[in-house]
Amino acid sequence: MSDEDLVRAFESTELPAAQFTHASHVRVAWWYLRHASLPEALGRFSVSLRRYAASLGAADKYHETITVAYMLLIAERLDGAAHLTWPEFAERNPDLLTDKPSILSTYYTDALLFSERAKRAS
Repeated sequence: MSDEDLVRAFESTELPAAQFTHASHVRVAWWYLRHASLPEALGRFSVSLRRYAASLGAADKYHETITVAYMLLIAERLDGAAHLTWPEFAERNPDLLTDKPSILSTYYTDALLFSERAKRAS
């Protein structure tokens, strides 16, 4: 599936849940960050991710801190590398694609990251 097809299916909530893996989350965030400023990409991704989760009956799964943290990490990795295709970016940044353990464990304890406060706000 092309990057644009993935984003379109995600935004329209037509993407099957089984296809929205951790790597797909990162890929969609990467696409937004390549096409918009960080604040615009973060806003658009957050709104779309909430809508997508709600369409699956999983609105409570949205996690603000994880979303913002990954967007910031991806934006940092894109500095000087925005020309890379998704496969090239993914190959260069495998730590972003590992779900367990998550790269966020470098920055947050599990107790903090999975707290209700972290889920609601960054």
